[in-house]
Amino acid sequence: MENRFRHPGLALALLAFAQLIISLDYNIVYVALPEIGAQLGFSAQTLQWVVSAYAVAFGGFLLLGGRAVDLFGPRPVFVLGLALYAASSLAGGLATSPVLLVLARAAQGLGGALLFPATLTLVSTGFAEGRQRHRAYAVWGTAGGSGMILGSLLGGVLTDAFGWTSVFLVNVPLAGIAALLALPLVPRAAAGRTGRRFDLAGALTATAGTTLVVFALVQGPESGWTAPTVLGSAVTGAVLLAAFVAVEVRSADPLLPLRLLRGRDLGTGTLVTFLYMATFGTLLYFLTVYFQTVRGYDALRTGLAFLVPMAAIVAGSQLAGRLANSRGTRTAMITSLVVGGAGTAILGASLTVDGSYLALLPGLVVLGLGQGAGYTLMFGAATAATPAHQQGIASGVASTAQQVGGAVGLAVLVALANSPANGLTGPALRAATTDGLRTAVFVAAAGIGVTALVALGFTPASRRTTTDTDVAVVHAAA
Repeated sequence: MENRFRHPGLALALLAFAQLIISLDYNIVYVALPEIGAQLGFSAQTLQWVVSAYAVAFGGFLLLGGRAVDLFGPRPVFVLGLALYAASSLAGGLATSPVLLVLARAAQGLGGALLFPATLTLVSTGFAEGRQRHRAYAVWGTAGGSGMILGSLLGGVLTDAFGWTSVFLVNVPLAGIAALLALPLVPRAAAGRTGRRFDLAGALTATAGTTLVVFALVQGPESGWTAPTVLGSAVTGAVLLAAFVAVEVRSADPLLPLRLLRGRDLGTGTLVTFLYMATFGTLLYFLTVYFQTVRGYDALRTGLAFLVPMAAIVAGSQLAGRLANSRGTRTAMITSLVVGGAGTAILGASLTVDGSYLALLPGLVVLGLGQGAGYTLMFGAATAATPAHQQGIASGVASTAQQVGGAVGLAVLVALANSPANGLTGPALRAATTDGLRTAVFVAAAGIGVTALVALGFTPASRRTTTDTDVAVVHAAA
């Protein structure tokens, strides 16, 4: 396949930048949460929705976003996603009440649900097979993996210097400029197939069902799993998802062709992506709690504490490509998970009440290497055997697993982390909080080990066919 971009270097920079925006927006508010809660009047129970509203909307609309990419082409969906980011970020920065801010975060999540599958599809189909595509995935993976940590760093710096509104307003010029640059850099030729109809029934049931399930998973730890709102959302969501499956079986042109899920790589990759976010994806939250609650760091110092893991993630993203080239994506993916799991266990053992930051460094470095490599590889491995005209929906499936996995993992691990500290105050609370965080991190390390076993299900490189390679979104190269 010939390169679709007239200026591939500039296009790649734009796609990496878009991926960076997605990763930043999920995490950039963490460090600013105390100031947001104090100034806008959030309660302890409702403050989590500054984060959760983004996750719920992102996870709920990803299948719809992926299908829109396949039907209308990635270019218009890419531009629309960036425009939504810019507009919703402005609304968030100007919000004067909790309701307005939560709605703005939900709109950001919708922008992410459109932008992510469009970006991934452009990377997977817009670069020529071989070195250019490999390089594209190296840059894309580095941007995505490091963005998760950079969000905390930037959030700390901006909050300390300009206040909480800056973590939203900074996105307005960034996303707006990126949307304008997409018009000349992303060609109209990257378009979806014609003659397709929109599966309205599938879109409605999938979006509503996924949104309700994610809502229940996010709200459950806060309200209690037996609360009527949580139970009602979970049951209704499950019914709607069952209806979605029934609709897709009967549809002549389904939103999600169910046969895709029977593919070895997409099925394995969806589960790996779910487990990756349920484990790796939760560690940033626990580190933030440790730095601010146990160690007493302010916003700026917390952000700076993430510099080391960010550098390790960047290095891991680059190393992943070299290992994948020499040993294959399956081996590289498993190796990254084993390394990341070991780093997580080392980090857990280093979490103490009075420990120094220096004591955390070995765990943070090893963890970052594995986390960065795994993020670079997992989406490409999941969609490796998917035809080009279905890359959007395949990316949407993997991304939905990513968002739901993050919600499930955080719900379970937060419950484990908080249980030792219930009812305690003073020094006892600080010690119990540390014990709870350590337990959560150790459980995450065990979960990463399980993820490595699941990754054995990917197709070995020696068994891939030429057809698989032609449409593969495989791995990053140095």
